[in-house]
Amino acid sequence: MEYGVASHGALLAAAPLAGQRPRLPLSPPPSPPSIQIQNRLYSISSLPLKARPVRRCRASVASNYSQTSEIVDLDWENLGFGLVQTDYMYITKCGQDGKFSEGELVPFGPIALNPSSGVLNYGQGLFEGLKAYRKPDGSILLFRPEENALRMQTGAERMCMPAPSVEQFVDAVKQTVLANKRWVPPTGKGSLYIRPLLMGSGAVLGLAPAPEYTFIIFASPVGNYFKEGLAPINLIVEDKFHRATPGGTGSVKTIGNYASVLMAQKIAKEKGYSDVLYLDVVHKKYLEEVSSCNIFVVKGNVISTPAVKGTILPGITRKSIIDVAVSKGFQVEERLVSVDELLDADEVFCTGTAVVVSPVGSITYQGKRVEYGHQGVGVVSQQLYTSLTSLQMGQTEDWMGWTMQLN
Repeated sequence: MEYGVASHGALLAAAPLAGQRPRLPLSPPPSPPSIQIQNRLYSISSLPLKARPVRRCRASVASNYSQTSEIVDLDWENLGFGLVQTDYMYITKCGQDGKFSEGELVPFGPIALNPSSGVLNYGQGLFEGLKAYRKPDGSILLFRPEENALRMQTGAERMCMPAPSVEQFVDAVKQTVLANKRWVPPTGKGSLYIRPLLMGSGAVLGLAPAPEYTFIIFASPVGNYFKEGLAPINLIVEDKFHRATPGGTGSVKTIGNYASVLMAQKIAKEKGYSDVLYLDVVHKKYLEEVSSCNIFVVKGNVISTPAVKGTILPGITRKSIIDVAVSKGFQVEERLVSVDELLDADEVFCTGTAVVVSPVGSITYQGKRVEYGHQGVGVVSQQLYTSLTSLQMGQTEDWMGWTMQLN
């Protein structure tokens, strides 16, 4: 397969992106992996969707792939949450018929967009985030990729965009992970963060849905999202800026939701806070979420979290933590949670794909600072973090049926 100006019409290259830190000198990227099906060897990008594994991908790495370094030589101990260029990305396009073409793996690099594309002019774009983990035996686990596929479909409907089917989405994630297998960190050293991106790539001048859409998946090895790691973060409650409004797009993972929090986040970090906790725009007293994660409040045996009602993103980690907490005997309430309850809580923590579970050490609201657990990791936060991460990394039995193994 040749890469360059692909049939998709996008200019693809393996050069580093602008502003990206340089890669270590490594061997050339391996060819995309192949999979063995009924004793026949296929290129993974040439398989028709119906022939591709859906739940469990029994993939054997091709010989030219296995000859390369099984795991890239990086400083895993100091791996932060930033872009590290990997080998391949997945790309497919969709025209006005609403059907995505069969995607392919191409070298990671820049893409070409028309200056009048829908995503550049009108913000018609969505993204997802999920992770792959390496087990002690070397195999790789995905965590609930079908949930990301379904959430992208919900967001795409809100943004007047077509979306890949659940099958194509999950299959594309598998392909991307296997092609970048050597970048999955060793067990306990981090994860491979996977970023599916759906955008209006077609040219449009008047305000209207784009005539063409591009679906891309790329990946990067990551460590902790907050520099504190599993240590308490310090939040400030924002009562002037707001993340979302009723009837808007706060409940979907559209790109515009994140641009709107940058100013408040920048101001907070300049003052020494880790991030910002937003209040509702109507009453300005009910909790919504942090810039990129959901919030939970613990009081006794009750764990409360704001209900998802149009302005809050339905986090997949949020959903998973609720189920884990209930299984451990906690009473979980999804409802309106006031800032007064927050300040009176025994413990507070955040959840999200990037942060997993992040304990909150202090909250500052209108000049008043409240600390939790003497700035230590709360008992509930630690318990839920350990339960979820051990399941995600394959260290305990997946009694929830949430993981998908790639062999």
